[in-house]
Amino acid sequence: MYIGTQVEARDDDDFRVWAQLGIKHICADPKGDPASWSLDDILRHREKVEGFGLVLDMIQLPMSSRPIEDAPYPDILLAGANRDRQIDKVCQMIENIGKAGIPAAKYNLNLIGIPRTGMERGRGGSLNEAWRWEKADHNATPGLAGQLSEDENWERIDYFLERVIPVAQSSGVRLACHPHDPYTPPGYKGVTRVLGTVEGLKKFVTMRENPYHGLNFCQGSIAEMLDNPREEIDDIIRWFGRREKIFNVHFRNIRGGKLSFMESFPDEGDMDMVQSLKVYREVGYKWMIMPDHVPTIAGRDPVGVAFGYCYGYITALLEAMKSGQL
Repeated sequence: MYIGTQVEARDDDDFRVWAQLGIKHICADPKGDPASWSLDDILRHREKVEGFGLVLDMIQLPMSSRPIEDAPYPDILLAGANRDRQIDKVCQMIENIGKAGIPAAKYNLNLIGIPRTGMERGRGGSLNEAWRWEKADHNATPGLAGQLSEDENWERIDYFLERVIPVAQSSGVRLACHPHDPYTPPGYKGVTRVLGTVEGLKKFVTMRENPYHGLNFCQGSIAEMLDNPREEIDDIIRWFGRREKIFNVHFRNIRGGKLSFMESFPDEGDMDMVQSLKVYREVGYKWMIMPDHVPTIAGRDPVGVAFGYCYGYITALLEAMKSGQL
């Protein structure tokens, strides 16, 4: 278990900063359109990352958290006419990731993006993302996905998994799927999101069971599914961790819970992140622990400083754990 990051490098100095801060392992993507990445592109990218003394642990498949309207391969989740051809392209990318010696890839199965209801003030006046169901448009117009039932959603996900998981296994690439963020009531924007509940995630990881099929375990997103994140999260980590279904951790906190929360820095939210890290150790988790969704702060480099704070927080916890103080 070690510190990692998936922050997009703004320039080469960001790679240098991560190396200087001791963040050796990263998730970072090649430049350009993800749908056009070749094996050579990925190999050159890995060589560049390693040139800064870093390790490329993971890259993102061209299936992001953006709404389906912005997806390079929309037919995969829309069950459109080009679905099989687009899945073939994803399979080719997984094979190329494996050939490049990169052990994991993360992805999303997202149709409506990441709904939020606007920024709210946090510690010291920071601006934090929030989701308040009472402020949301309960009659929001469906998008490109139209009306999609739970059963239809599961059928499309299973169709995808049936094709890609054998390729991931043969390529030696762990596929880490991000939960739906946040939980939304069935039918919101026409879609019943099946990976927005813990039971849905349990069903997902047991479908097409395979050691290369698991989660990009976003602790914040999972907390957003819970009535009482502080009391519930550790047993959820245990359930997925003991089954070796956690391939990456987004180590982030929230204030609140299901249908009403604000994102926060890890040390100020409702979950006991020190205790959670102990549980990741308990279940034998061995990959990246990375910050995500940090509040927007003031200053000349708000992204760099806010993430720098989180890197230090996680590193300190890992060092205390290593020395036996946790």
